[in-house]
Amino acid sequence: MAAAPAPPSAPPRPTWDPGPPEGPFPWLRPTIRIRLTLLYGGMFLIAGILLLSIIYLLAAQALREGSNLPFKIVGGTKVDVTSTTCPGIGIDQSLDHFNQAITECVNVQRKHALDDLLSRSLMALLGLSIIAFAFGYAMAGRVLSPLGKITRTARRVVGSDLTRRIELDGPDDELKELADTFDEMLDRLERAFTAQQRFVANASHELRTPLAINRTLLEVHLSDPAAPVELQQLGRTLLATNERSEQLVEGLLLLARSDNQIVERKPVDLAEVASRALDQARGEAESKGVEIRGERAPAVVQGNGVLLERIALNLVQNAVRYNVAADGWVEVTTEVQHGQAVLLVSNTGPVVPAYEIDNLFEPFRRLRTERTGSDKGVGLGLSIARSVARAHGGRIHSEPREGGGLVMRVTLPI
Repeated sequence: MAAAPAPPSAPPRPTWDPGPPEGPFPWLRPTIRIRLTLLYGGMFLIAGILLLSIIYLLAAQALREGSNLPFKIVGGTKVDVTSTTCPGIGIDQSLDHFNQAITECVNVQRKHALDDLLSRSLMALLGLSIIAFAFGYAMAGRVLSPLGKITRTARRVVGSDLTRRIELDGPDDELKELADTFDEMLDRLERAFTAQQRFVANASHELRTPLAINRTLLEVHLSDPAAPVELQQLGRTLLATNERSEQLVEGLLLLARSDNQIVERKPVDLAEVASRALDQARGEAESKGVEIRGERAPAVVQGNGVLLERIALNLVQNAVRYNVAADGWVEVTTEVQHGQAVLLVSNTGPVVPAYEIDNLFEPFRRLRTERTGSDKGVGLGLSIARSVARAHGGRIHSEPREGGGLVMRVTLPI
């Protein structure tokens, strides 16, 4: 059996829904909120740079660096000027030298003034940009908060809680229209699932009752010692056929129920579940000469114990029935790996091509056959196991074992 296609364990976390950090740098993830923040802050930053450039150019044009002074000293009896900022000005200078020194000093002060204006403006722009990005991040979160509420409701619905509704308040805008549409969809889904549950319950009663009556009548006739041998043989054949029909009905009903998520969960130890399944299959294994082995470490998950036992029983029975005629074995182990509970069932058996594995998980499909012409089951065991694993948020991975047989790996979240 090859690996079954991996089911979506859970819906992807929405980009606007704040949650636990993912990865070493969660703030680098290009979420919608981050993109809106960059859009708001980037627009403000561009506008600030343009405004700063215009102010700087206008100030530079007004100061007109390199132009002459609006005055000039042309004469006088005595001019004594000293300056700490203009070292070119000194005592006992000619008027031409003095005017030239004054012009150079003023141009230097103009340049210093423009540089100071530019540096202070850049610092102000940087501070305002930080404020703008923070304000944009807060506004983006506020704008996207209705989408976060929609997503949280959808995540609860995925857990089969169809009674949840968004009931979004606020103005009659596009987001409220989306929430109302989602609520209407949930109403339809709830009605559909309720009808399906009623149908499964009714079908369970209607299909089981006549089969149980048939089995009782056949057993009564077979218990009659005066019945002819031919009639007893026919009765045993009909009883086997009736038992097969009962298994088929039970499997179909279980498959229909297990396709939904498990609402009521309790702590279940996979080691205990696997041990109970082995106890039920041990008699069949001994009759076929199949050795059962393996160590089972505690691995507690949250789920339904009856359905999880069905997974283990189906896999073990499948491993026992599809085994070699001599020196066959089935190994069942449970453990915890990477934060997940793992049930591993491997066995000897016929060589299984890798391309056949996906077919084995389809209802009524077996290796190289498509119908139920076999005394090894009704062809629903692996389908039920995969469906139950999906309902618990887990998955089943299967791969051919070297030398023949299969390795079935069930992983479930703890």
